[in-house]
Amino acid sequence: MSVTARKVETLRWRDGKLDMIDQRVLPAVFEYLSYDSAAGVAEGIRSMVVRGAPAIGVAAAYGLALEASRLQGSSENEFRQGLETGIELLAASRPTAVNLFWALNRVRRVWSGLSGLGNAAVAVRLLDEAHEMLAEDIRINRAMGAFGASLLPDGARVLTHCNAGALATAGWGTALGVFRSAVEAGKKISVIADETRPFLQGARLTAWEMVQENIPVTLITDNMAGFMMSRGEIDAVMVGTDRVAANGDVANKIGTYMVAVLAKRHSIPFYVACPLSTIDLTVPDGSAIPIEERAPEEVLGFRENQWAAQGVSVRNPAFDVTPAELVTALITERGIIYNPSSESLSALFRSEP
Repeated sequence: MSVTARKVETLRWRDGKLDMIDQRVLPAVFEYLSYDSAAGVAEGIRSMVVRGAPAIGVAAAYGLALEASRLQGSSENEFRQGLETGIELLAASRPTAVNLFWALNRVRRVWSGLSGLGNAAVAVRLLDEAHEMLAEDIRINRAMGAFGASLLPDGARVLTHCNAGALATAGWGTALGVFRSAVEAGKKISVIADETRPFLQGARLTAWEMVQENIPVTLITDNMAGFMMSRGEIDAVMVGTDRVAANGDVANKIGTYMVAVLAKRHSIPFYVACPLSTIDLTVPDGSAIPIEERAPEEVLGFRENQWAAQGVSVRNPAFDVTPAELVTALITERGIIYNPSSESLSALFRSEP
């Protein structure tokens, strides 16, 4: 199988349905699953058919548009109640990625401004908004990529954790988008991908994206990063994020905190590619970010293979929090924020057009 990642549509609208790449079976199988309701999209998000904060947000917007289309022949009251139920289902699908709630709030505001319009007109308008959010996400990723590429010297060897690429967004990617932009600018960089236990997003998804585009990539297990840093084989760390607190604390895939601590120990810059929609000023610091706990089966084995002892207890937090003091800079679509803090993030939003 060979698919150019730049041409992959993580989410696509076809024949009145939302198609999403089933990321659970990559890289062995490349296939789309189709959805026609908010409940279906919510289950796709929960089960990680789609994952990555920006992609989850856009998928949720399409989920609500699908529900509006499905219910457009209903009474006004049934339509309203159906959309409210759809919002509740989508909001409950995954708790940590703030883009999910940002997207639902944005679509709700659009819906609230459409009083007096018929159900069919509302459904069309919500679909238009979902389309715009998808296109906007790609524009944002491109802008972040250009800013982030300026931080990477030619020849840089960059470690990344989890998958923050085209598969985690509407296209291009956040952290991996920086790599794409650096290569597009003519820089020769190489990527070191943590496998990212237990769901193996680095091994299955990041490595796949980089291989498709002929960007040199080396896969390592999560416990090898410190060794490679100590040998001078890593020049920078670049990751994405699912939520950034008001003080600059960063929630990302479990294991990111360990990488940040190691980077600090070895004086390696630790960068976070972060769209503004992922910054949550309502959360004062990382301790208030809800951390999703997933099923123990993900730790006991992978797919049909189980390697853990029967009867063992399991913890499976899906995310951890990296304190702002370990973050060299946040890369946003509006520029680079060095040494993020409550003051710098508040100023960023005060100056937002």
